[in-house]
Amino acid sequence: MKKIVTVIGARPQIIKAAALSRAIKNNFSDKITEIIVHTGQHYDNNMSQVFIDELGIPQPDYNLNVGSSGHAEQTASMITGIETILKDTTPDFLVLYGDTNSTLAGAIAASKIHIPIVHIEAGLRSFNKTMPEEINRIMCDHASTLLFSPTTTGINNLINEGFNPENKAPYNSDNPGIFHCGDVMYDNSLYFKTISQKTSKIIDKYNLKKNNFILSTIHRDNNTDKPERLCSIFRALNSISINENKTIVIPLHPRTSKLLEKNLSGELYNSITSNPNIKLLPPVSFLDMIALESNCTMVLTDSGGVQKEAYYFNKPSIILRTETEWVEIVEQGVAIVANANEEKIIQSYYKLKKNNMQTFPSIFGDGKAAEFICSTMLSS
Repeated sequence: MKKIVTVIGARPQIIKAAALSRAIKNNFSDKITEIIVHTGQHYDNNMSQVFIDELGIPQPDYNLNVGSSGHAEQTASMITGIETILKDTTPDFLVLYGDTNSTLAGAIAASKIHIPIVHIEAGLRSFNKTMPEEINRIMCDHASTLLFSPTTTGINNLINEGFNPENKAPYNSDNPGIFHCGDVMYDNSLYFKTISQKTSKIIDKYNLKKNNFILSTIHRDNNTDKPERLCSIFRALNSISINENKTIVIPLHPRTSKLLEKNLSGELYNSITSNPNIKLLPPVSFLDMIALESNCTMVLTDSGGVQKEAYYFNKPSIILRTETEWVEIVEQGVAIVANANEEKIIQSYYKLKKNNMQTFPSIFGDGKAAEFICSTMLSS
């Protein structure tokens, strides 16, 4: 019996962990025991517990309750707590997701006491080291024993950084294995779409017309904390909603909600909040988010996860960043990197609207990435 410790902390990690927990429960319950550690990085109930409850993830065995603080203080608290748990539980693997401070803390804690690290979503690169996430993912990859990339681009990035695709088991941090496995979020989207169609009431709750609204999410501190960027994005959203007479639905991340009035100009804030075509929502559940993504016409986002999910549901997207880790969707012509440039966002909207015959080839696996990851851990 293999014992794994899974670290979750931010909302996307909680959702991704559902795929692995489900695969263990359904196919590997007699071979893998999972211990779940919640760092408490996302401590808001709407951003954390609701997802655990809704997605059927086992309740965490440990919660570090680190809460919100600066990068160094938060990460240090996590390292201390994770190291203690690893020493107490002595797992065969520590499983980490993505690129948050929880990911970095887990990688540092495990590598110092020689616990093999499994990194899911390995190899993703924005090539922008001003992003804290870029530093976190690079450091985690280079401390890992098993690296699972959702895309061929991710594998190529790892090879370019010196990882050897010909390495064979037994694997360790000096002889790591890299694998193109597909995306666990694609597993989740396929599984939960049917459930969402049956249970989500969000379309009716907000009187939305299916396939007749735009979905937008803004949460990265590079956008929320810089008034000029936040104003530029919201001017574009306001303009599109007015000129197109189009409803734009914006589930607000707690950070965005907190800074909206402060960082928007008074005139723009009043225009946004009085615009009947702009619906500012509180954070939504994962099943509600799937309902919004699958029923909208287009997505404008600075979230890497939402970019992918838009692609899963055949929706074009505008990326509100200077770059994307998911270069494949841009190469397919169904996503445009517009940054926080008002004019570029508006131009991108009309370009994608005009090109309504986009194709969305399957580039994120077969929906069984979690099963592949479990099987590889067992054979390593």
